[in-house]
Amino acid sequence: MKPSTVKIKETPSRFKHNVPKYKVTRSDACINCGTCANTCPFGVHERLEGHNRVKPPIDYKCIGFECLERNFCCIAKCPRKALTLTYNPMYETLGDYRWTADMITATWIMAETGYPPDRKDLEYNVGNSGGGFDKLRFKFPDNPPEVQRDEISTAIELNRRNDGRANVVISTPVYGGGMSFGSVSLPTMVSKARNASIWNTFTCTGEGGYPEILHPYDNHVITQVATGLFGVREETIQRVRIVEFKYAQGAKPGLGGHLLGEKNTASVARMREAVQGTSLFSPFPFHSVYSIEDHKKHIDWIKEMNPNALVSVKVSTPNDVDMVAVGSFYAGAHIIHIDGGYGGTGAAPDIAKKNIAMPIEYAISKVHNFLVAEGARDAMTLIASGGIRTAHDLAKAICLGADGAVIGTAEMVSLECVRCGNCESGRGCARGIASTDSELADLFNEEWATQRLTNMYHAWNFQLVDILQKFGMKSVKELVGRTDLLEHVDYSK
Repeated sequence: MKPSTVKIKETPSRFKHNVPKYKVTRSDACINCGTCANTCPFGVHERLEGHNRVKPPIDYKCIGFECLERNFCCIAKCPRKALTLTYNPMYETLGDYRWTADMITATWIMAETGYPPDRKDLEYNVGNSGGGFDKLRFKFPDNPPEVQRDEISTAIELNRRNDGRANVVISTPVYGGGMSFGSVSLPTMVSKARNASIWNTFTCTGEGGYPEILHPYDNHVITQVATGLFGVREETIQRVRIVEFKYAQGAKPGLGGHLLGEKNTASVARMREAVQGTSLFSPFPFHSVYSIEDHKKHIDWIKEMNPNALVSVKVSTPNDVDMVAVGSFYAGAHIIHIDGGYGGTGAAPDIAKKNIAMPIEYAISKVHNFLVAEGARDAMTLIASGGIRTAHDLAKAICLGADGAVIGTAEMVSLECVRCGNCESGRGCARGIASTDSELADLFNEEWATQRLTNMYHAWNFQLVDILQKFGMKSVKELVGRTDLLEHVDYSK
């Protein structure tokens, strides 16, 4: 059940021209009678009260050629036959095999409306990568137990160790990934934190420090401690309920982090206690950690500094990630966060993203099964990231053995990222999401961004509840490790 703080509100695109799948063209034959505006239920056409002319079509709201079979189709209703419908050739340039144009468009619609698109022309639950989540399907039973939607819980606990620390519960099994101040703008960070508060879940600071503007959301922010120790102070560890050690990330394991000098503005430099304009590096690895014993010292340090905090350990997915997970359990961590090789922004080199870390689908099962075999699974929370693009990916990850997931790219897309890959170039993102340039960062306000994120999380939660209902389950926890509910399309009968 969603928290009472979640309110859905229509939040349209901030751009006059989006990248629509179709083009609706109005010819000079139009007499501005307004028939199209009166008949289209999707808001493609608008004629404002007191105005004589119909506004230019809002193409991205058009459902395309399937509308030709509906009795409200504007093409057929137009008395002067002034409207035509065509595919937009620009649409083919949007996205890639993993994040297809349909998936990006659907995420924009979710962020605008709060619900998954009710359109047959968009395939947004799977991409075209040819592997991984895109090859897995759910095996829904023909006659599941009857369960009402309001009976289904998507809440999960993050502390399973029964060690006297807080039993932190989040209302939806997903939270925002670490994106540092420097890699993204302050409005982006604040909107992520506000959304986390609304959804009773978390967001993470990344390794760029803890901006003061996040203090009202302390209960829903994770302080990240990475190798650069940028902005890490006692008070930033003591003010939160979860502290995360980042040992590596799946997009670039073994490479550390790199913030170009152009993004190291005066405010970023002040937060990171560095010199403005210089490039900043987070080395790999932690040179104070070369064994589980060293790792335990790290965790003990955090536990002593904050006696109430849970400790999360973020690692990439090498072949021995299962051993790393068990080692983290014995070192005293509460959460093992495994980050597969499909994630990352444009700041991560493709050669690393696509060729080093293990795909997250394999890593989840490997870690889950090893923790079970070691008798440690019930005391450890397993969180997956690195390629979780949709609510279906989230549910599949849970079926494979995760308790929940961390997302990053999906949040950025909901703010109208087009995945151009220029996050780390010059002044940063031209859409103001991944930029510290003050002019670019003002391209959207926090209210708009928070509502878009809240809407997108609601659409995901809506789909997750739908999946649980089809399985006849009352809790998302029943889904954990149920690989028997999945099938691979290449090997299914």
